[in-house]
Amino acid sequence: MTDAHERRSRLVVLAGPTAVGKGTVAAEVRRSHPEVWISVSATTRKPRPGEENGVHYWFVSDEEFDRMIAEGDLLEWAVVHQAARYGTPRQPVDLALASGRPAMLEIDLQGARQVRETMPDALFVFLKPPSWEELVRRLVGRGTESAEERERRLVTAREELAAETEFDVTIVNHEVHAAAEQLVALMTHSPTDL
Repeated sequence: MTDAHERRSRLVVLAGPTAVGKGTVAAEVRRSHPEVWISVSATTRKPRPGEENGVHYWFVSDEEFDRMIAEGDLLEWAVVHQAARYGTPRQPVDLALASGRPAMLEIDLQGARQVRETMPDALFVFLKPPSWEELVRRLVGRGTESAEERERRLVTAREELAAETEFDVTIVNHEVHAAAEQLVALMTHSPTDL
């Protein structure tokens, strides 16, 4: 195996606070760089308007999620915002890495910590908002959560922002396309090259 091949097949883990735009940046990577494989997480939460099963998430029942945990089918999983469970199916990640494709997980902080335990050679990237005020604006602006849910997410976001030092690299999400391009550059270059 060549060094270039090993670099291309290194797993990149993208995490950051709620409403920072992880999903939007991942969607931009998917749109502009179809060569990058991006994991689709399983979740027990209900779909938001416009979300498709198997594209945005695998929407599963609590019973199915329990089965995936019991059978070791998840690389990581967590209860997020004291509400729904999210997890990364293990087999697709293993297949993507074995194929040599650039591969990325877009997950929450709890999940990133679990992946660090099982895949410490991954590159951990923290997506940060330009400011706290911008994060609040984005969360309120998407209009997908109740006032109570927004408050719960903002409490979580403050805790998540404090974890930035646990990551290898930070990207500030000023603009989606620029953040996506920085992320792809990390996937295709050795960290020592950057």
